[in-house]
Amino acid sequence: MTFEASNDLPVWQELYEKHRGRDFELHCLVVDVQGPGVVVPQIYLQTIYSMRIVLPLLLLCSAINLRSAEPIQFQSSTNRTPLVELYTSEGCSSCPPAESWLSRLKSNERLWKDFVPVAFHVDYWDYLGWRDPFGAADYSDRQRAYAAAWKSRSVYTPGFVLDGAEWRGWFNRDELPRASKQPAGTLTASSDDSKRWLLQFEPVARNSPALDFHAVLLGFDLTSDVKAGENRGRKLQHDFVVLTLTRAAPKRSGDLFQAELSLLPPSRFSMKRLAIAIWVTRHNDLSPLQALGGWLPPANQ
Repeated sequence: MTFEASNDLPVWQELYEKHRGRDFELHCLVVDVQGPGVVVPQIYLQTIYSMRIVLPLLLLCSAINLRSAEPIQFQSSTNRTPLVELYTSEGCSSCPPAESWLSRLKSNERLWKDFVPVAFHVDYWDYLGWRDPFGAADYSDRQRAYAAAWKSRSVYTPGFVLDGAEWRGWFNRDELPRASKQPAGTLTASSDDSKRWLLQFEPVARNSPALDFHAVLLGFDLTSDVKAGENRGRKLQHDFVVLTLTRAAPKRSGDLFQAELSLLPPSRFSMKRLAIAIWVTRHNDLSPLQALGGWLPPANQ
């Protein structure tokens, strides 16, 4: 038997009125979503004689939220937005002040508009006795690649990189520079679920060379009770922590570059607040041409 909802009563209530007093079993539920806000339920009932199923259970059918998460979209300005990278470690006693300085950017009104901050935790201090839970060899290699490009023989923490160049302004507590007035192009990121992303970049310069997209998931209000190493006995708090780094080579259609990628949060961390940062570079290059970032809505985390 198939029962379809009328226009007057909710499906569970009309079903209750029509079949009150009968013995039946809820066999299956099929929901046909024809568009936003249009839901046509169909409930298949199989009559039985050995059991009475309580009809108010069908109230659950009316309580299910069938709407998908709201789409998310971030877009840069045409002018270049700087990417600020911090290389840090829980095994470095000089890093907490730099991270505190970075954390204050959360409340800066220029955040995401004039700069996009990210914090890469390196692993080369782990040998001191404390393994940084956010550290990764890939992030250490990334910093070493910068050092090689600068003809430097060493890496250090805390180390800042601003748009692909070494930046020592933090040591003087300088403010980050304003967004560049140099036109670069428009970078756009959109997603329906905060996990699968469509990235697009339309550069100002025509006949652009091959490009790469880079995307990171950022964690905030993360803490660690450090048991060993230079910070032993300290409770450290971190923001803008890179949790996942992904790169994609876009397809080109005229002067539009487009790619799809996934950003999945690591299951080993409990995160209350997330953001993303995305930037575009020339193929196999480190220096960003354009960057964007933004907070993820709580419902999409």
